Amino acid sequence: MHFKLIIAFVDSDKTDRILEAARDKGATGSTIISQARGEGLKHTKTFLGLSLETPRDVLLLLVEQHLSREILESIAHAGDFENNSKEGIAFQIDVEDAVGVMHQIQALEHTVEEKI
Repeated sequence: MHFKLIIAFVDSDKTDRILEAARDKGATGSTIISQARGEGLKHTKTFLGLSLETPRDVLLLLVEQHLSREILESIAHAGDFENNSKEGIAFQIDVEDAVGVMHQIQALEHTVEEKI
């Protein structure tokens, strides 16, 4: 089985909506890294030394390769990435090998059986 790792940088208030969209397209789990900080081309302004940035989360989703593009597009749509460049980004990378994913495969098989 071949996998892709989808990595998304999103505003923390959109995390739940984006994860739900990914689940609807076949993602079976995720890892969330909270309170990430990033910068764009221009530095963000501060007020008395405090950052005015919205907290960001990093979402990591290991998904089957044949589902990855549809999940990536659903994440972009749920996060409104295409209409506003400040909303977040998501991309996918190839995973050469993975261990500990047998539960994902079993969960997918169970989901397919329920739909039939």
